[in-house]
Amino acid sequence: MQQYDYIVIGAGSAGCVVAERLSQDPNTSVLLLEVGGKNNSALLSIPLAAAAILNNPAFSWCYNTEPEPYLNNRSINWPRGKVLGGSSSINGMIYIRGQRQDYDGWAAQGNQGWSFDELLPYFIRNEKNSRGASSHHGDNGPQWVGEIAHEFEMSDRFIVAAEAAGIPVNNDFNGPQQEGVGYFQAMIKDGRRQSSATDFLHLCKKRKNFTMITKAMTNQILIENGVAIGVSYSRGKQTLIARCSKEVLLTAGAINSPQLLELSGIGDRDRLQALGVELHHHLPGVGENLQDHLTSNVCQSMTKGKTFYDEMRPLSFIKNIVRYFGSRSGLLALPAAQVGVFMKTSDNLPTPNAQIHFAAAAGTYNNKGDMVPTPGVTASVCLLRPTSRGSVHCQTTNPLDHPEIRANYLQTEEDVADMLSALKKTRQIFATPLLDEFGCTEETPGAHLQSDEQLIEYLRQYSVSVYHPVGTCKMGADPMAVVDDRLRVHGIANLRVSDASIMPNLISGNTHSCCVVIGDKCADMVIQDQLLKKRQEVS
Repeated sequence: MQQYDYIVIGAGSAGCVVAERLSQDPNTSVLLLEVGGKNNSALLSIPLAAAAILNNPAFSWCYNTEPEPYLNNRSINWPRGKVLGGSSSINGMIYIRGQRQDYDGWAAQGNQGWSFDELLPYFIRNEKNSRGASSHHGDNGPQWVGEIAHEFEMSDRFIVAAEAAGIPVNNDFNGPQQEGVGYFQAMIKDGRRQSSATDFLHLCKKRKNFTMITKAMTNQILIENGVAIGVSYSRGKQTLIARCSKEVLLTAGAINSPQLLELSGIGDRDRLQALGVELHHHLPGVGENLQDHLTSNVCQSMTKGKTFYDEMRPLSFIKNIVRYFGSRSGLLALPAAQVGVFMKTSDNLPTPNAQIHFAAAAGTYNNKGDMVPTPGVTASVCLLRPTSRGSVHCQTTNPLDHPEIRANYLQTEEDVADMLSALKKTRQIFATPLLDEFGCTEETPGAHLQSDEQLIEYLRQYSVSVYHPVGTCKMGADPMAVVDDRLRVHGIANLRVSDASIMPNLISGNTHSCCVVIGDKCADMVIQDQLLKKRQEVS
């Protein structure tokens, strides 16, 4: 039997932050459990190696959705981090916060403390931006945010082409407004990936009050009389019990957090009964409200100009390896996407509703449906605020068994129409004469596909995930909410959820930096509530 003040389940984007913040108090003991291993593999530090680790079972859960009914019954690949740092150790490293309206929308639903103005100080205090401090940025936080090297002329020219297509240049997507085209900033420092593990765990690893256990599979949250009192977890062939005197913090992500709640008897009554799980609290919203960004590629082959394809040829690749390990620069130090676009699919919209990840890399599909690299570039366009909703639910009572994931991409007519418009607008950028000198030819969708019906079929057949699942333990006070605005699980004391699953609605962009803020704010609320509890006990 082990005893701690706090138990944090999952060392991902938010979990590392929660554990670090709570362990700052030397009189507080913190246990951090992570089912994956340590993040000491060289593959996890090389930025461009992300593509090689997404579906590596040593670092990823390698999930897949159920056959998606609106994507021609295709199962969509969903890699999620299974290593210290969670998905921040295998993601694209792009730093995006989302829009002011995203968070103000959360607050408008009754979630006090979650407006943009209330969260901005958290973004600033966690950020160490290479550009320095400003009204929107910090330069003294643990989370590194830096510039992306301009390695390819086509990336610069794509920005000029997008501007010619009516999209304003924006050098800071995390500044006063998001709309525009420009280079992303990324969480890459001195040519190495920066994750929540590298940013936060090094701050607390040597604290005597902090315990971290890897390769630890949490089987169940232990609940007595409606109170979370600890966890049962497995390590190797051992099953162990850890108890807490204060709180259990569930930070396992949008897939594993609802799964563990259901395994612990928190969820829909009928669903748990069918699984044979003892009910502790009926919460029908557990595992519902799943949202994700769906993306579709516009690939252009090129007859002139340097691309990833040229740099990956044997001799050039050897030179890039030497360059990387000599100066931590060059091709291997780049994220998968370098240039971004946030655009409106209609002039009637108040803010951008589509995002492009642009890279000087391309590929075409072979007869097996696999992508084969070719000389060219790709603009991958996604819908930022989809209206389609899915679910995540346990299929068995074994925590190692993958849950049933149903994204229901393109379920709504609105999503289909907006994705179609986003695809067309991306094509318009490539149609500008400014790109003619590179000898561009559209490979996908392909010039032969022009009608709406043809393009919609292309979307259904070839769109994939951007890997931003959220919403499955949503915050709110309605009957389908799982946590309140202090992230406390409804109906269960001393249990909170703090990760992407609590988002009521998907933010407009990449989700990692938002998860960091969720973790930081959660830790603040835990500390505040514990102080209030002490005062009440004294009085």
